[in-house]
Amino acid sequence: MSDIKHQRLQTNGIWMHIAEKGQGPLVLLIHGFPELWSSWIYQINYLAEHGYHVVAPDMRGYGDSDCPLDPASYTAFHLVGDLIGLLDQLGEETAFVVGHDWGATIAWFLCLFRPDRVKALVNLGVPYQPRSIEFKPTEFLFKIFGEGFYVSQFQELGRAEKSFSTYDCLTVLKKFLFVNSPELLAAPPGVEIIDFLETPSCLPPWITEEELQLCANKFQKSGFTGALNYYRAMDLNWELLGPWQRAKITVPTKFIVGDKDVGFRSFGTKDYVEGEQFKTLVPNLKVVIVDGHHYIQQEKAEQVTNEILSFFNDKSLA
Repeated sequence: MSDIKHQRLQTNGIWMHIAEKGQGPLVLLIHGFPELWSSWIYQINYLAEHGYHVVAPDMRGYGDSDCPLDPASYTAFHLVGDLIGLLDQLGEETAFVVGHDWGATIAWFLCLFRPDRVKALVNLGVPYQPRSIEFKPTEFLFKIFGEGFYVSQFQELGRAEKSFSTYDCLTVLKKFLFVNSPELLAAPPGVEIIDFLETPSCLPPWITEEELQLCANKFQKSGFTGALNYYRAMDLNWELLGPWQRAKITVPTKFIVGDKDVGFRSFGTKDYVEGEQFKTLVPNLKVVIVDGHHYIQQEKAEQVTNEILSFFNDKSLA
């Protein structure tokens, strides 16, 4: 990690921390929940060694980037605006983009709003979903999965922060990062999701206690409100995205998902990803299903990074 450069740039009204390495075409790596730029360590090093300028920001609300407290400051427009401003600060008209989890959602928005700034996209874990005509996201999720569902519990300001605070940040990260259950993240009635999730007795081979502690130290400093505000802006995003109803993603895209990802096995996602509707909404799409769980950029780092590199090296994208 010592040869990775760090700086903070002003973009879209906030200061954003970025980690960067290498020279060449720009690759922008967008992390998810509850992660930081460091979730991309393997990709940063490998892509930089293969001729790319790799930039991984701490997204708004995370790590060493600014963390506004108001959920209304975390709309799709704010998050995409941060990235467009970052490209401008870096002097780049376009970038290759990789997103994971919430980062994948933001990358879909980026391609939806500004396809002119994205050469190609690789998204991990979260497919592009059509906007519901009838239901706001939290209304639908509450109706289907109830009050114990993690997204539902995250909506109330301060609730998750209070329940998280009964644990140290390292334990909170372990509970979310290493979920290995076939069930949805939904707690029984009257139980907080953080209390419901188990703390693993040992770490998987793809991360060390020291690496995780570095992340925990950052969350100890920033808190979790910024990260939770992404969920609290979901309904506001639904309201704002009306003009893009039935819009398609035209950017060349590779979608990679782990076959054991709880999100892939829930919500009808597997049938959707393997069916025709996803390809209708993202016409220039390749789907890759790997043996793995949700955090596949770390769990299957070599395989996933080779998939990214082969796609971005494709001469037909030039």
